[in-house]
Amino acid sequence: MKTIKNIKQIIVLLVTALFLSACNDFIEEEIYSDITAESFLDESNADQLILGLYNATRGVYKNYNYKFEGTDIFTSQNEVTSTSSGNDYNGFNAPQTSGLWSANYGVISKANTAINRYETQIAWSEAKLGEKAYGIAQARSLRALAFFNLAQQYGGVVLDLEEPQSISNDYTRSTEEQTYTLIISELEAAISNLEDDPQTGRLSKRAAQHVLAEVYLTRAYTSFAGGSDFATAASLAESAIGGYDIRSQSFAQIFAYDNQENDEILFAGQWDDGFAEDSNNNKHSLFMFGINSTPGVTRNNQYGKKGNSLMPTPYFYSLFAANDSRDDVTLHRTIIADEASSLGDDIINVGDTIIYFPKVALSIAELTVKLDDYWVYQPDEYLYGRPAPIADVNYQYVLSPSFTNFPIMKKFEDEVFQEEGGGARDTFIFRVAGSHLLAAEAHLGAGTSASALMHLNIVRERATGVVDHYASASLDNILEERALELIGESNRWTVLKRMGKLEERINLYNPHVVDHGAFDSTKHLLRPIPIKELELSPDTMVQNPKY
Repeated sequence: MKTIKNIKQIIVLLVTALFLSACNDFIEEEIYSDITAESFLDESNADQLILGLYNATRGVYKNYNYKFEGTDIFTSQNEVTSTSSGNDYNGFNAPQTSGLWSANYGVISKANTAINRYETQIAWSEAKLGEKAYGIAQARSLRALAFFNLAQQYGGVVLDLEEPQSISNDYTRSTEEQTYTLIISELEAAISNLEDDPQTGRLSKRAAQHVLAEVYLTRAYTSFAGGSDFATAASLAESAIGGYDIRSQSFAQIFAYDNQENDEILFAGQWDDGFAEDSNNNKHSLFMFGINSTPGVTRNNQYGKKGNSLMPTPYFYSLFAANDSRDDVTLHRTIIADEASSLGDDIINVGDTIIYFPKVALSIAELTVKLDDYWVYQPDEYLYGRPAPIADVNYQYVLSPSFTNFPIMKKFEDEVFQEEGGGARDTFIFRVAGSHLLAAEAHLGAGTSASALMHLNIVRERATGVVDHYASASLDNILEERALELIGESNRWTVLKRMGKLEERINLYNPHVVDHGAFDSTKHLLRPIPIKELELSPDTMVQNPKY
């Protein structure tokens, strides 16, 4: 497979003092402040602009703002009665700034610059016109993806397509319908000039078709939907699947550390280019409690250090059937000691189990025996609070340093990291299994339920070996498969929103929302525009309702 890893890049200083990043595999920066864009850029090095754009896109998928919390499969690690505006929607107000907003507009501004330079500055020879078209297609696709990320959260946004020359104070939001129209037109124009089998790390034609499928699918639920949006989304998702059979690799193989570049991955953010300073992924640290304070577990343990305060909900853990192979790949159900220690009279050796999370509840007799050797947390105890004490065992719950214990995520585990940062594992952005689930949802909306069922069952079959597990397809069982297959990968909040399932499912499955949620569908289905953006264009920028 072709790869763009280990490509050394340089940064270009634009005449407007706009610096573009360049990298080894999109990150490594070198600044040449005495070189202007006009004197430096030509057809031989113009691709540096595109590589810098991939670097910015990778950063978008390291920003987890608004993606997971406040959904049915993620909640807060704090006690159920505590409040957290992003999770239970109490006091959810506009922030001063937003990483989601700035990261995506960073991609857009870089794409605008690249497109302008490709079209107006560089003198292209006849032999290089294909490279010109390919570069512009990549920039337009990534710009459209950034606009889509924004539109799903904010509704209509500022559709700025010009290279930034100065700071403006009259930015104006387009309507949501106009935003989706632009996204679709950009992707449709770009796809024909993308490559079927590009260098690893670049957006392929099938990856762009996956994005466009989700765009049409999302628009299909809106008041301004096109009459064939569901059918178009289904067709595009099937084009993204292509001839690849996800059953040719197991779920474990997909997430094997030495198999990160494999045929199921349509698009990924790459973090390992051989330069330590560029390995800065932190995904391994998500959805983890403070295990490094556990006896026998050091700060330099194999799992990492807690990087956020979210956890999967008990509902999520309940979804795994006994025959679902994704359980062992997705979750660590045991925490293993990496240093000698002790707890009371019990000696802890390296390699000993310290905590165990059974999939099925143990009997009191089984539990009592195991608590002599390690802590055990039953499936109904994966939330804040200490379980009821068991007499005459070594591992009393009161001795545990953590008040919240749950099986931590395994499928993102890294081999090169520094506690909660410094990771080198690729971030999978789009996978063919996700394309199947888009196709299932789109076919369901289009009324072609047999095709919806076929795509849904293919995903389930890979996980369990059972053919035709589902007898019918519904939004709810599609959501269950998305949770099991794509937890921590796809944006759960936007999926629930587009299906019209967000309010229903958080009130059923998010413990903090059930206890004291304040979700308001007339407000919280759109995110607040950052205050700084309103202050920048006070006469033209409009806030979303009720913020």
